[in-house]
Amino acid sequence: MFFPDSFKVTTPSDREILITRDFDADKALVFAAFTRPDLVRRWLLGPPGWTMPLCEIDLRVGGAYRYVWRFEEDGSEMGIGGIFQEIVINERLVVSEKFDTPWYPGQAINTTEFRDLNGTTRATITILYESNEARDQARRSGMEQGMAAGYSRLEALLPLIARENPGESK
Repeated sequence: MFFPDSFKVTTPSDREILITRDFDADKALVFAAFTRPDLVRRWLLGPPGWTMPLCEIDLRVGGAYRYVWRFEEDGSEMGIGGIFQEIVINERLVVSEKFDTPWYPGQAINTTEFRDLNGTTRATITILYESNEARDQARRSGMEQGMAAGYSRLEALLPLIARENPGESK
C-alpha cells in the first residue's frame, strides 16, 4: 500500500509543528531508514532537483548528525546539524536542529516516534521551536511540500530497502 493521504501537518501549540505519516513497512525498517546515512541520503531530499552530498549520523546520545543538500540546478546548498538527545531503538529519537543559514531564529528540538499499526508504521514528528515566530517562519518556508516529497520517496523505496536489508525488519 501507499499512504500519501496519511501525511498531515498541524500546529498543536504556539511553538510546535506536528507531522504524521504512515508507511507500509515495519517500524524497525522505518527506523533504519531514518537513522542510517546510506538510506537517509536516498529519500530525505525534498522536491526534485535536490541531492544530499553529505549525510553523517553518529547514532548515540550526544552524537551528532549533519546533512547538506544541494540544488543541482544552481549549486546552492543548505546544511543542518544537531545532537541526539535521546534514542530508543525502533521507538523514539530526540534531536536538536539548527540550520547553517538560519531561516527561522534559534534552534528546534525534533521528537520522532515510530508506532506499529499492525504491520504499518506511523512516524510522528513533533518539532518544538524557541518561539511562535520561529514556528510560523518554518511553516511558511515550504517545508510541508519538501517533507511530503521525501516521505513519498521513502514509501516507494521501503520495499527495495527491505529486499536489500532483510535482517533490518522485525
